[in-house]
Amino acid sequence: MLDATLKSQLQTYLNNLQSPVELVSYADDSVKGQEVYALVKDIAELSDKVSHTEGSDSNERVPSMVVRSVKTGSEIRFAGVPMGHEFTSLVLALLHSGGHPIKLDADIIEQVRALEGEFRFETYVSLSCQNCPDVVQALNMMAAINPQIHNVMIDGAVFKEEADARNILAVPAVYLNGEPFAQGRLTLKDILQKVDKNSGKREAEKISAKAPFEVLVVGGGPAGASAAIYAARKGIRTGIVAERFGGQVMDTMAIENFISVKATEGPKLVAGLEEHVREYDVDIMTGARVVSVTPADVVGGYARVELSNGAHVLSRSVIVATGARWREMNVPGEKEYRGRGVAYCPHCDGPLFKGKRVAVVGGGNSGIEAAIDLAGIVEHVTVLEFGKQLRADEVLQRKARSLPNVEIITEAQTTEVVGNGERVTALTYTDRTTDESHTLELAGVFVQIGLVPNAEFLQHTAQLTPRGELIVNERGEASEIGLFACGDVTNSPYKQIIIAMGSGATAALSAFDYLIRTPQPFEEQQVA
Repeated sequence: MLDATLKSQLQTYLNNLQSPVELVSYADDSVKGQEVYALVKDIAELSDKVSHTEGSDSNERVPSMVVRSVKTGSEIRFAGVPMGHEFTSLVLALLHSGGHPIKLDADIIEQVRALEGEFRFETYVSLSCQNCPDVVQALNMMAAINPQIHNVMIDGAVFKEEADARNILAVPAVYLNGEPFAQGRLTLKDILQKVDKNSGKREAEKISAKAPFEVLVVGGGPAGASAAIYAARKGIRTGIVAERFGGQVMDTMAIENFISVKATEGPKLVAGLEEHVREYDVDIMTGARVVSVTPADVVGGYARVELSNGAHVLSRSVIVATGARWREMNVPGEKEYRGRGVAYCPHCDGPLFKGKRVAVVGGGNSGIEAAIDLAGIVEHVTVLEFGKQLRADEVLQRKARSLPNVEIITEAQTTEVVGNGERVTALTYTDRTTDESHTLELAGVFVQIGLVPNAEFLQHTAQLTPRGELIVNERGEASEIGLFACGDVTNSPYKQIIIAMGSGATAALSAFDYLIRTPQPFEEQQVA
């Protein structure tokens, strides 16, 4: 099952096991069943601390495997073959079940350990989903810490009937004790806020008690990471507040224009960004979003930043790096069927539409790339472009037009997403040349029509463009005292990772220049 290179790498990791781990396989004669058996057998042969038994419990999914800690009794399950993006989840499950230290703050570990009651999580994934491992790994860590918590990763493509019965058309989809719990990317903090009702209040009190910052970066994407690193290298008190680290890049698969790196993937790049930021003395606060910024009244004074969890933070300067999000079509049925046939990430949700007919709305690079990717999975792809011609690069257009199951329709205005109350069944569009309405019977709609800047919280604070972008000058300075911005949230004409990083450095250097040229705020302002 594992090639020689993977075996060698895995053996190195397994040398870190401190206590025995038992692997239990539940396999049948199917291809996937034999793959699970072969995988478990390969792993057990790599370490004398790993044993393998064949399970016989009729209540277990087949094919599947259980990772059990002999010392604590904790159990982590994988239904299907945890390869692709989930192979890392399997490796971490082995290490954590074998006593290898979990890289979490001590207070988070204690909070998980103190949870009372039994929590049985089921996490539906696709192996091509780059968001799913974050959720699987967070729940698996909780299971390794607290034996009353269990998690099973379920490959929706292998257990298709089960996924269909639960009407799962977007991943990751998490169930808790048999009931829907959450959908989409979750951090461990997000999960704790849902199961530990007082955690949000405690976290808000902790953040509000922090001393004022000299630079506070709002946003954890490439621009925000760059700004934080450049600020921290100046030796000034620096903080980052963000809902999650990585931003929109976490939803990007192929990255081939990041100078000096021939090819990488979004999650891999984000992991490197976070690791780099943590090399410096940066206070990272995740799990909450900024809802308002009140700039300083005087030069050198403190800005007040309010967070969605009720906390507030003071800082002498604020760098906004909140990036952008997927633009919505804003047509009837879109919101009603989000996650039930309407999707925004073809890499994540594409495998759930295997053998079905889908549409991609948008003819730019992201839309045509989505169509090309989906063509290898689904029965048929229809691309709907509002304009007279596609906007994607010519090389992508040629590739898409060469595929027999891809149809491209231009001058098509999407008017409605149609469903049966449970899932998408069709899409209607208007031919803009004839004004005729058409209906496409399909199972999924992938929306790829660009981005919207995340700057709504500043609409009454700073100057924005008609498109909602934060206006900055060549130094990254916004219209208000001590306010700077960088990346896709600004009026920068080009939305690229490498440009966002450069603008983050510019904003941080400008903030530092502002700080050294302004007086220190009065002491009483610190308790404002």
